[in-house]
Order: sequence, then structure tokens, then C-alpha cells
Amino acid sequence: MAAQPGEIAEEVDNPQGMGLFRLVTSVITLIVGAGVFTLSGDMAARGADGASIIAAWCISGVGVLCLTLTFFALSRIKPKMKGGIYSYAKAGFGGLLGFTSAWGYWISALLCTVSFSALLFAALAYFFPIFGEGNNLPSIIGASVLIWFYVWVVSRGVTQAAGVNAVITISKLVPIFVAITAIIFLGKFNPDVFIQNLNAGVIDGMSFWDKVTAALTTTMWVFVGVEGAVAISGRSKRDSDVGKATLIAFFCVLAIYLMVSLLSLGVLPMSELAELKNPPLAGVMEAAVGTWGAVLINAGVSLSLIGAMLGYTVLSSESPFEAAQQGAFPKVFAKTNKHGAPIFTLVLTNIIVEVFLITLMFSASTYQFFYVISAGMILIPYLFSAAYLVKLTFTEPDAFAGKVRFGVGVYRVLGILGVVYSLLLSYASGAVGLTIMSFLYAPGILVYIKGCKEHGQPYLQGTIDKVVVGVILIALVVSFVLVFTGQVVW
Repeated sequence: MAAQPGEIAEEVDNPQGMGLFRLVTSVITLIVGAGVFTLSGDMAARGADGASIIAAWCISGVGVLCLTLTFFALSRIKPKMKGGIYSYAKAGFGGLLGFTSAWGYWISALLCTVSFSALLFAALAYFFPIFGEGNNLPSIIGASVLIWFYVWVVSRGVTQAAGVNAVITISKLVPIFVAITAIIFLGKFNPDVFIQNLNAGVIDGMSFWDKVTAALTTTMWVFVGVEGAVAISGRSKRDSDVGKATLIAFFCVLAIYLMVSLLSLGVLPMSELAELKNPPLAGVMEAAVGTWGAVLINAGVSLSLIGAMLGYTVLSSESPFEAAQQGAFPKVFAKTNKHGAPIFTLVLTNIIVEVFLITLMFSASTYQFFYVISAGMILIPYLFSAAYLVKLTFTEPDAFAGKVRFGVGVYRVLGILGVVYSLLLSYASGAVGLTIMSFLYAPGILVYIKGCKEHGQPYLQGTIDKVVVGVILIALVVSFVLVFTGQVVW
């Protein structure tokens, strides 16, 4: 029988798959990362006030929901695309944009490792002051030892460990729920402080819109990984649970972020939130319940990041490896060792991470700086995924029938909103973010050309490819001018 409008063509059961509850909790665990521990102070430090923070959450709530449903729809409509989310860019807009998407995803992942390193040692500094702000020499040495130890572990073929995943989950979620519970039920939320913070930005002269954009990058950062959540949803016991789990998990995560962010506004004045050391939630908890609160948060952050950095060592080496297998990267990126580990990408990725770690010692850059760039780099894959969905609604409207609920028009709107949101976030990255992103994307052109030559493929022949290269090179030249004239400093 043909599927009726609004129905899925068939229900596929997987007895070994995850039920709805386990599916939802797994997706929540994947999305909720280290960013939740820094929400309290990051937005305030960037100049936002309470009202603009609420506005930013409203915008990101809609934007990220559209992106989440975009990835869900694409996973159902094009289930055979196994090259990662960058395969959508290639299918929709050609080889160069497919490569650019893969390149951005890779650089974003390795920058996550850099930002995690800075936050990890900033948290450890609570117990061991020698680590300072997480960007001094002892911190860099400690981070270097950790990342190269993980290189050795992954090179031996170890890509995951149930014990590590359990530690990450417990150390991440338990402190968050303790913080929320303590602030609410111990009466530490002060409505008067919250009301004062609604219009109490710490940087003079910022318009309301500037304050909103200042908060937007942080809201995007805490949702990085939402594309992987859809992949986990594919392991469900029942197909009908996939959409439910995706939506339930998204709204649960949004609720967690809102509670942490807004409850903090009722504990400390905005000026004090802006001055908190990393991770700011530790300072909020210390103000609310005393020393034990700071100890709990810092210990939770430290354990969570030590485990999460193993996962990102795997992710940041696997993404270019998989792209090379799909022909998007030069062949050397597909090289493996006797254990089957992607040894070339593993070593190269961590050499680049090491270079960024060293730069930490010679600038004021910390965790927040690198996550802004990381979030900015991943916006390209997100942008082209949403654009591909829009394209499919016009070019292959019949592909939606029986694969997803609701009509093709709904997904057209979702895709368009996803594109608009991605562009808005790129703008919110600011001059410094866009400058550094142009520096990071430009070398990719040479890598792309080398890969095409190796695979015997034509390159830079179409109008779209030439326009993309032109835009990147123009942005690069403008960025050099801004840097050398002192208009951009990092």
C-alpha cells in the first residue's frame, strides 16, 4: 500500500536497537558538551545583557531546531550518502564545495581539541594553581602530553571505551543537574538580581542587536554535534522513534541550556559574571552554595574533558580519513597503519593542534577564542546541508514521499531558515572570526587541487568553483589588510 501524506512508508524494527528513552538520553549526552559549563560568563564577557541573552536563545532555538530537522530529513531521504555531512555539499553543489565542507568540518573538530585543552587546564587550575588561565607553559605541556598520549592510544586501534563514555556522561550531567537543583531549591535565585541583569551589559556603547550577536556564537557552540545526534537516532529499535527522539532530545537540551544560562543571571550581577574564570559555572556555584559547588563543577569539567578529548582525537582524524576514502582529500589522508588506524591524519591533525596550543602562550586567546573559530568553521557544512535540502525540495520533491512526515513545503521552509541562521551566525563571528576563517580555508584550495590531480578529476572549471575560490582569496587579501593595519588583533 502506498504511503499516505504525513505517513512513513514502512516501519522497520531493529530488536537490537535502542528504545525511545535510551535513544533520547544518548542524544542528550552527545549534544551536551563542555560549553554548558561556560554559558554563565561567556555571554556576559562578550557584552550581552539578560534581555539580549534571552533573544539569542530564541533565535538559536528556532535555528538549531531547523538544522536538526534538516539533518534528520536528509538522513531519511538520502540514506546511502555515507561520506559525512559534507557529502551533502558535494551532491548538491559540486566537488569544491564538498571539499570545502569537509575541510571546515575537520578544522572545526581539531579546534575543539584546542579549546577543550584550554578549558581543561583552566578547570584544573582550581586545584593546581600552576596552570593559571589554562594557556601558560605548564598548561601547554600538560595538554601536549595528553593529546599525544591519545594519538598513541588511537594508533593502536582503540577508538572508544565504554568506561570512558560512562565517566564522560556522569561527570558532565550530574554536576549540571546538581547546579540547577541547588540554585532553585536552595533559594539561591534572586529575582531582583535577575531583573537588574536584563539591561546591564558590561560594555558601553553596544546596541541591542550587537549584544544579541555577541551571545549568538556561544549558543551555536553548545549545539555543535547536533548532526551526530541524528546518526545515533538511526540506531533506534523502531523507525517511528527516530523523529520523536530527535525532537524530545533537542527540547531537553534547550531546556538545560536555558536553565543554566538564565538561573545564573539570578545569582550574580552581570559585571561579576563577566569576570568569572573558566569554567564560569564553577564561580556561580561557589557564590550560590560555597566551595563545594566550585569543587564539584571543576572536577566534573576536568573528568568530562579528559574523556571528551579522546573522542575528538578520533573524530578529527576520522573525518579527513573518510573524506579521502570518498575521493575528497588527497590519497595520503587515507593511509592506515597495521592496526587499521588512520595514521597520517592522526599525526597531521595533532601536529596542527600542537601549533595552535603553542600560540596560546603568545596571545591572550583562551578557550572562548578557539570555540568561536571552531563554531564558525562548522557553519559551512551546516550551511550547505541546509541549502542542499532546499535544493531537493525543488529538484526532487517526490523523494520526500513516504520518507518523512509532512509535506515538502515544510522542509523547504526548514532548509531556508537553516541557511539564514547559518549566515547569521557567520556574521556574528565578527571581523576577527571571519579573518581567521579565511586564513584557515585558503590553504584548503591547494589541498583540493592536489587531490583532484591524484584522482584524475577536473578542478575549478565550473562557475560556482571559480566564484568560491574568488570569494576565499578576496577574503584572504582583505584579512591581511585588516591585520597589517591593526584593525584586527587576536
